[in-house]
Amino acid sequence: MRAEFPEFRLGSVLATSFTGTLSERHGSAVERIPAPHRLVDWLEVNGLAVDSCTAAQLGLARELRESIHAAATAAARHDTLPVSAVHVISDRSAQGRAAAILTPEGRRRWRLSSPSCVEDALGVIAADAIGIIAGERDGRLALCASPTCRAAFFDTSQSRTRKWCDMNTCGNRQKKARFQANRRRSPGSEPA
Repeated sequence: MRAEFPEFRLGSVLATSFTGTLSERHGSAVERIPAPHRLVDWLEVNGLAVDSCTAAQLGLARELRESIHAAATAAARHDTLPVSAVHVISDRSAQGRAAAILTPEGRRRWRLSSPSCVEDALGVIAADAIGIIAGERDGRLALCASPTCRAAFFDTSQSRTRKWCDMNTCGNRQKKARFQANRRRSPGSEPA
């Protein structure tokens, strides 16, 4: 993958990982799929390899990403789902023609209708979003506690009390800020 772009934030849930391709939504937004080839990279990392992507397909992907984010955010807040987001997610799911296949290792993989069909990959992502938003999977939708992030994530922790979309980024950043604030308030805590 190309080093000149921000790293992907990968999670264990396809749909919410996809929404993470735009992070820090309430701060200095970081676009992780700024060009069609970056969407190809992201799809490959997530087991949905395609050969190519057009600017129009990237536009469809971003529209789906934002629709999933809007619907997942509403679901996490127990608000009414935005009608336009529901339509986009449902349409992308219906337009995809991917098949789940079982590997000899007992894992699910996706077979797209053709090596260049980004729409099939988007259909898989949309179907995953439908499953988590509809409450069909064990876990809960939550919003990152970071005021600059507020990403929707799927919490599968045993207690369902996770606060951060990613402990290595948002969680660490918040803990570091609290630590530094506490050090400033305690003047005697400076090393000698």
